[in-house]
This record gives sequence, C-alpha cells and structure tokens, in this order.
Amino acid sequence: MRGRHPGLGLATGADPRMTPLRTAALTGVAMLAFAANSLLCRLALEQAAIDAASFGTLRLLSGSLVLGAILRLRSGPARAARADWIAAVMLWAYVACFSFAYLRLAAGTGALILFGAVQLTMFAVGLWAGERFTAMAWAGLALALGGLVYLVSPGIAAPAASSAALMATAGIAWGIYSLRGRGAGDPVAASAGNFLRAAPLALALSVCFASTLQASSAGIALAIASGAVTSGLGYVVWYAALPGLSALRAATVQLSVPPLAAFGGVLLLSEALSPRLLLSSAAILGGVALVLFSRSIDAQPVQAE
Repeated sequence: MRGRHPGLGLATGADPRMTPLRTAALTGVAMLAFAANSLLCRLALEQAAIDAASFGTLRLLSGSLVLGAILRLRSGPARAARADWIAAVMLWAYVACFSFAYLRLAAGTGALILFGAVQLTMFAVGLWAGERFTAMAWAGLALALGGLVYLVSPGIAAPAASSAALMATAGIAWGIYSLRGRGAGDPVAASAGNFLRAAPLALALSVCFASTLQASSAGIALAIASGAVTSGLGYVVWYAALPGLSALRAATVQLSVPPLAAFGGVLLLSEALSPRLLLSSAAILGGVALVLFSRSIDAQPVQAE
C-alpha cells in the first residue's frame, strides 16, 4: 500500500529491494541527524559562538552546496524539479524561526514544540481538506494539544513564550513546506532547489541583523555541520530509507526525534529533564501516536462478507 508521509509530504511505499536491516540502519541515522539539528543549533547559540541569523544562513548555504554536489555526483539523470518559491519561503521561515527560537529554548523542549506543531499542521490541513477523523483521532488531537498547552503554560519550568511561539511558527512553516513537496518526482533535486532559493532570503535577514553579527570558528563549524551533514546528508539518508517504510511507519518513527534531542541535551548540554517536559512529551507523542494508529485502522481494507 502506498501513502503520503505526513512528516515530509513525500510518497512512500514498501520496496521489496530494501532489506529490514538496511531500512532500520538508514532510518536510525536519519532520526539521529534530525535530532542533532536541535543540539547543534542550541550548542552554537548557547555558547554565543554565532548569531542566530548567521547560523540559519550558513545552514541553508552549506545544505544547498551539499545537495547540489550530490546531484552532480550521483548516477542517472535527475528529474527536473519545478521552482516552488512558496516552498522556498516556508523553508527559510522554518530555518529562521528555528534558529532564533533556540536562543532561549532547551534542545528537547524546542524539538517537542517543533514536532508537535508540524504534526498538528498536517492534521489541520487534512481536516480542512475533508479528511474524516475517528473518535480515537480526535482524542489523540485533544491529548496532543493539551500537552502543548501544558508545556508552554506559565510557570517556573515554562519555556520563554516568545521562543515557544517562534518554534511553533517554525513547525507550521515546516509542515506547509512538507505538504508542498508531496509527489516530488526527485525529492533530492527539489530540496536542493529549495535550499538554493531560500539562501538569499536568509542572507537578507542576516543583513537586517548585521548589528548582532558574530561568528567564531566554532560557531561557523557548527552551522555548516547542521546544514551540510544533519540537514543535507540527513535528508538524503531519509529519502533512501523511505522506500522501505510504509507511510504509517515513516510517520511513527519520527516520534523518536524529540526524546533523542531531549536526552542529547541532557548528556551533551547539561540540560535538565523537568517533570513538565516529561509529562508534556508523553501527552504530545502519545496523542500523535493515537492519531497515526487510528489512520492505520481506517486504511485497513474491508473484507467482503
């Protein structure tokens, strides 16, 4: 059965040529790369090694260079990807809001807000398009929304409201960007084009924030690693894994990204795992899992009596 991957908006379907071990390895590497984006950004900004605008600009520029190089080096002709400026603007908005949000967010909290906003955007678009939700799906949505509200509600352990809003905006932008990419014949070529078109927008933002410009060698290295390795190469690895995953499995494995980012923050950045973060994580991820599970039930073929 073929379906749409709700996280990246790409067509997915099981490929018999993909062995379970290869699929698992590629998927694991991709999830680690996505979680590492939060850690790299937070590490660079926490140490004031680079300003947020420059981090985003270097991330897009280096990602564009790596994806372009991969297109040139790989065998076989690349399918022409149409220029999609809306997608490019959404990609830029995601990267910019992501970078500025991490000025005051912990890695795990930011990843959780981002992930929740992306998935809720997908569900909202599905609802607007006429998709029917079961009672289980509505319960999952209510649980996920409740978890997000609890996470950002006022209190000692609450994240900064402005940063949480920026990360939620980043998630909405990434959700729209993903939906724009549905049916891309060559996702690597489409991503390369979008990164290239988003880079000038990021440069313009850096000019606007020129007064805050700072970039040490460590900060530049972290930004390039985020763009070239955990974004550019990370997406390529993920696209390679998708043929071995059903749409449901492709969506479900993304549940691992916020916990990976949270525990990475604890181990590498000495961040605390607060009871608020743990409870809201359980609510958000559990709610999303309920919605995904309800969709898998709906997708089951009905046997003729």
